[in-house]
Amino acid sequence: MKYQYLMADQTLFRDRDVFEIDHIPDQFEYREAQLRELAFSLSPGLHGSRPLNTILHGLPGTGKTTSVHRIFSEIDETTRRLVPVYVNCQNERSRFSVFAKIHLKLFGHLPPPTGISFGKILHDICKGIIERNIVIVVCLDDANYLLPDKVLNDTLYSLLRLHEEHPGARAGVIIALSNMDLDLTKELDPCVVSVLQPHEIYFPPYSADEIRTILEHRTRQGLYPGVLSDEMMDLVINYTMQSGDLRVGIELIRSAVLNAERDARKEVIPEDIGSAYEIAQYVPLTASIRALSPQERLLLGQIAQLSRGHSPYLTSGAVYGMVKESIGIGYTIFFERLKKFDEMRLITLTQAKVRGNTREITLRYAADRVVEACEAGK
Repeated sequence: MKYQYLMADQTLFRDRDVFEIDHIPDQFEYREAQLRELAFSLSPGLHGSRPLNTILHGLPGTGKTTSVHRIFSEIDETTRRLVPVYVNCQNERSRFSVFAKIHLKLFGHLPPPTGISFGKILHDICKGIIERNIVIVVCLDDANYLLPDKVLNDTLYSLLRLHEEHPGARAGVIIALSNMDLDLTKELDPCVVSVLQPHEIYFPPYSADEIRTILEHRTRQGLYPGVLSDEMMDLVINYTMQSGDLRVGIELIRSAVLNAERDARKEVIPEDIGSAYEIAQYVPLTASIRALSPQERLLLGQIAQLSRGHSPYLTSGAVYGMVKESIGIGYTIFFERLKKFDEMRLITLTQAKVRGNTREITLRYAADRVVEACEAGK
C-alpha cells in the first residue's frame, strides 16, 4: 500500500503568523470610528497635556486590544512627547507589576523585584517623566482582572494623582473591559471616580458579514488559493457566530488547515472544521485559566468537579462548605474569587431565590473541559 504525504517543505500556509492570536493585521476593518475616538482621547498628550482617561467597552474578540496596539504603534513612530505603555492585566496583577512595566518602558529595564519600595519606583518614574518633559498613557488591558483586593482602585489612584506630589508628572489611562455588566463607579472609591471622569468607547460585536470579511482577508494573506472554499468559509462563519468570539474563528481556520496538512490534502473539508472546532471553541477558556493563580485554578477545578455530580446550579454557600478545607481560605476571599471568575466569563453568578447574599454558580463551559484546562494550567 502506498501512502502519500505532503513533502516536508510543502505547506498550505502562505503566512502562518496571520493566524496567531497576537497578530496585528495590516488591514483593520470596522473599527475606524473607535480608532478616531481613541486618537481624539490621546491627542492632548501630543501637546504636553494629560490625555483624556478612556474606557473601552466590548466583549472579548471585538478589537479593543488590536485598536490600542495600532494607535500605540503610530504614537511610537511619530512622537517622543507622548509615551504609551501597554499592560496586559491577565499577566500583571499587582500595582507593583503595573508600575514595573511603566519603569521598563521609560528606562529600558525592570526595577529589582525585591529590596525596593513602591514609593521609590513611583518617585523614579515621576522624575523620569518630568526630566524628559513627556506625558505617559497607560493601557490597562482586561483591567477587570485587577478588581480583586482593590488592586485596580489602588493602581488608578497612584496613576491619576502623580501630579499631586510630583508637579509636572502627567499621565492618562486607557481601561479596556470585556465585561459589559461591569460598572466601575460601583467598584472604585469615590476619590478615584472623581478624578477618572472617563471618555467611553464601545466596541460592538462583529456581525456575520463583518466576520466573513475579516476572516476572508486573513485567508487571502495566510493561505494559498483553493485551500478554503466558499462553502468551508460558510461553515467557519457559522461556528464563529455560535461562539461569539472572532478569535475562535481565527484558530478554527488554523487548526482546520493543519488537519488537512496532516492528511496530505490540499483543501479543507467539513470534517477538518468539525474536529478543529472541538479545540478552537475553548480558546477563550484556555487563555483565561492560564491567567489564574494556582490556588484560583484549584478552586475553579473543584467547582467544575462538583458540577459533574450535582445539579448544574450550585449555590455559593454549599460550594464553600464542600471546598473550604482543601482551599484553606475564608468565605470573603472565596466569594471575591467567585466574582473574579464571573468577570472573566468562566462562571455565571446569579442571585439565588433565597434570602441573603447567596448566589447560584453556573459554569459557562462543559465541566470536563474546565477540569482538563485547570489540570493543564498547573
